[in-house]
Amino acid sequence: MRELDLRGLRCPLPALRTRRCLADLAAGERVAVLCDDPLAAIDIPHLCREEGHALEAEETQGTAKRFVVMVKTADGL
Repeated sequence: MRELDLRGLRCPLPALRTRRCLADLAAGERVAVLCDDPLAAIDIPHLCREEGHALEAEETQGTAKRFVVMVKTADGL
């Protein structure tokens, strides 16, 4: 699983960098995204819904949020 540490970045950069990372991964691969921008709690799940990726986990780690996203597969899961 790839790790993406985006702490310190502000909207819209966390969502844009997450989108770029997801585009580089194969279907079924996962990325863990760590963000401390409060808007990431809205932007990352929205990105997943819009592009068909699976948001597998969302948890708080101190002042940051950690998202685990699986790249959409050919069958849409």
